Amino acid sequence: MSDEWFYALFVIGALVLIALLVVAIVLAVRVWKTGKYLQAMGLGGKWVIWGALIYTIFPIDLLPDPIYLDDVGVLGGALIYLGRLAVKARQNHQATPPQQQVQRR
Repeated sequence: MSDEWFYALFVIGALVLIALLVVAIVLAVRVWKTGKYLQAMGLGGKWVIWGALIYTIFPIDLLPDPIYLDDVGVLGGALIYLGRLAVKARQNHQATPPQQQVQRR
């Protein structure tokens, strides 16, 4: 009976770790895509993108690598920060008056 519980807990733990890995990969891809679309976010946004991606890939973390909770947290925080930068950039873009286009003849 105890062997069955051990194997059941092992399988459940492995599934949780695989799910966290998938979430970390999905968030890393979203951070990368967000960074490609937000070129006007300045140096702070670029540091956040590269810092989050390097932290996710780098083998030395707060928690050992099979546990991706810290990676998911860093990537989620980066997405929140980049989302706020996108809102600011959109507000700044809407606040500036459009320049008159010069018509060529």
